[in-house]
Amino acid sequence: MSIGETACSYAALILHEEGISVTSEKINTLVKAANVEIESYWPALFAKLFEKMNVEDFISNIGAGGGGAPVAAAPPPASSAAAAAPVAEEKKEEAKEESDDDMGFSLFD
Repeated sequence: MSIGETACSYAALILHEEGISVTSEKINTLVKAANVEIESYWPALFAKLFEKMNVEDFISNIGAGGGGAPVAAAPPPASSAAAAAPVAEEKKEEAKEESDDDMGFSLFD
């Protein structure tokens, strides 16, 4: 999080706590009063954010980070017997891979 984001987040929280509407002018006033230099676009971005999002929702999601790409749901299996067959095959393949200790040497010799 950049200094601009942090300063605007705190300013928005202060305004919300005091019951004052969150606007870009008020965010900018608080940031300047704190002697923090930020890019001019941050207050407007946060003001637009809080027009659409409740500050309390922002507080509860502050550490959540960005949402990742949605995960596609797997299609339902055709039948339970068909689904069980690939699992059994995978277990057989793993057993073949585990036979590496028959090579006649070990890593620690």
